[in-house]
Amino acid sequence: MSALQAYVRATAPIGRDAERIGPFLATFAKDSSHPMENYAIPDDGAKPSSAEIALLISAYRQRDLRPRLEFFTEAAPDVEAALVAAGFTLERRVPVMTCSVEDLVDCDAPEHIQLREPSSDDEFRRLRSVQNVAFGESPEVSDADVERNRDYLTVLAERGETIVGGGIALDIVSGATEIVGIAVAVEHRGQGIAAAITAHLTRLAHERGAETAFLTPGDVGIGTVYRRAGYRVAGECVHLSLS
Repeated sequence: MSALQAYVRATAPIGRDAERIGPFLATFAKDSSHPMENYAIPDDGAKPSSAEIALLISAYRQRDLRPRLEFFTEAAPDVEAALVAAGFTLERRVPVMTCSVEDLVDCDAPEHIQLREPSSDDEFRRLRSVQNVAFGESPEVSDADVERNRDYLTVLAERGETIVGGGIALDIVSGATEIVGIAVAVEHRGQGIAAAITAHLTRLAHERGAETAFLTPGDVGIGTVYRRAGYRVAGECVHLSLS
């Protein structure tokens, strides 16, 4: 888990502002106040003092952001208790799932679904809109969102000319990549599309140099989808924040 935490620590600052605060790497989105895009990551084995946690809180408050952290429990086992003692509350506890080249299982998409990489800004925009809605957010997509997504390996699922889902593989660093944004429109769920997207995207990432792909499912139920593609639980990720 330390290797995967190092991956997140290396990639989280990309496209964001970052600041070292005691044993924390704090990251701040340049154009969004969304909690999921503004969070801190502790060093491996960190044992933060109350003063260091206070400085971290201040850094987020000064930017009108909610103080928030995401990290793998096994890499920093003493941090959660220290944060809770400082008033932080647990948002969620989710599994970290990994898939090596050897573990990957191909999952065929339904015959009426085509999987491919986007070929235009319009396709990136429409895919991001589908993802946003699938995650309960606004369908509106900014030019900055489109530009960010173009930098990553992306797969969309379409039925005819309608994009019904997709997913993203982030930068490959030291042989690892994170799979994010796996989403399928509500009316197209229950057909095996999400598993097919996951398997296809993971295979492309492996072909481009990723020895290990990992992801953090939004809930335990969706984890069964990723298991079909060969993902297995390797650890735990916690999200904590201060109101």
